[in-house]
Amino acid sequence: MKKRYSIILLVVVSAVFAVNAVWAADVYSEKTLAAVKELQTIDKNHGDMPASLGEGIAVVDGNEVKALKAKGVEILDTRIKAQYDTEKIEGAKWFFCDDLIKNPAMAASLDKEKEYVLYCNGIKCWRSPAVALMLRDLGFKKLDWYRLGIPDWKKLGLPTE
Repeated sequence: MKKRYSIILLVVVSAVFAVNAVWAADVYSEKTLAAVKELQTIDKNHGDMPASLGEGIAVVDGNEVKALKAKGVEILDTRIKAQYDTEKIEGAKWFFCDDLIKNPAMAASLDKEKEYVLYCNGIKCWRSPAVALMLRDLGFKKLDWYRLGIPDWKKLGLPTE
């Protein structure tokens, strides 16, 4: 009996993931999906992320992030949970890139009219630029990409938690 329930559960979970993957492909443009795939390839090859992500996504430095944070702009950490739990920019909210790829509906927890700063592990990390591209594709207009990310924040001696 337990084996039957395990198999049924496995089929249901697999179906949910398959539906989410298909839905993500329907939600994000081909251009965005290709750009995210390219960022992952750059990461895999240990390359630097692009200097810019194009229209609608401002590249900001640590001092600009500090000023935006002081104005109440929400900071989104796109790294894996273990990294987020270990150390993050003070007050940052966890918004995992890999989940957004599979489930674009998680962006509904954000306000498209608000401004967001996105960061990850710096110029070798694909997650924050990917989130910026996906959010732009979903209609977000006020996105700031902290390209240098947490390594720069710590180097500047800014507060973490």
